[in-house]
Amino acid sequence: PKPQTTRTRVLGILTEDDAQMVFLDTPGFLRPRGLLQEAMVREVREGLSEADVVLAITDATDLERTFDEELRELLKSSGRPAVVALNKMDLVGGKEIFEGLKWLYESFPTEVVPISALKGHNLDELKKVLKGFLPEGPFLYPPEVLADQPERFFVAELIREELFLNLGQELPYATAVKVEEFRERDPSQGKTYIRATIYVEKPSQRGIVIGEGGAMLKKIGQWARKKIEAFLGRPVYLELWVKVRPKWSRKEATLRELGYLR
Repeated sequence: PKPQTTRTRVLGILTEDDAQMVFLDTPGFLRPRGLLQEAMVREVREGLSEADVVLAITDATDLERTFDEELRELLKSSGRPAVVALNKMDLVGGKEIFEGLKWLYESFPTEVVPISALKGHNLDELKKVLKGFLPEGPFLYPPEVLADQPERFFVAELIREELFLNLGQELPYATAVKVEEFRERDPSQGKTYIRATIYVEKPSQRGIVIGEGGAMLKKIGQWARKKIEAFLGRPVYLELWVKVRPKWSRKEATLRELGYLR
């Protein structure tokens, strides 16, 4: 996984038995270098102000970078109780986990739960710890509701995921995806037609995303379509376009259009 891929706050709801946890998944904390990143930092601070407890997910293989002093100070200043999830425990040995826990306790005394999100290790323990911070009251959402975003949002995110998986280290950060059309063209076939635009900032970036003879765009589209079909549970016709919009990440109107500014 690549860092700083989350751009907007996503609300996810987990309802189990007599408890409901509402997760505000915010962008990672970073030093802003432009309008887009300023908006991302605002999402983080707003999420902190609304939370009953803060869950900070760290990387056991790179602990000091993913839980640096700036993040620790942000958590302290929030005035909210914090739980630290030490992720990727499956990639390090027992000694490294012990040293990581020791370092965390010394640098930020709080509840720490080692987990492996990929393999599902110790997630029940993490949920148990988080439930201890929940205030008593009625459910905020019906039990069947899982998120607050429409299908269009998740379709765009699945396309953007393929950009990160198939392109280089830096280019995906200069891209944005907008779903322009989302409808059933032929109800008799039960197929959903989706037209989406991938925005880049430079003509050279457009060439890379499209690839020689359109090969890269075709690959991105094929993999994205499979994931979208699995997500929606029905066949999909996916049409992708790549357009240049210079400095889109620095223009307020464009960021509002793409949903990054509210």
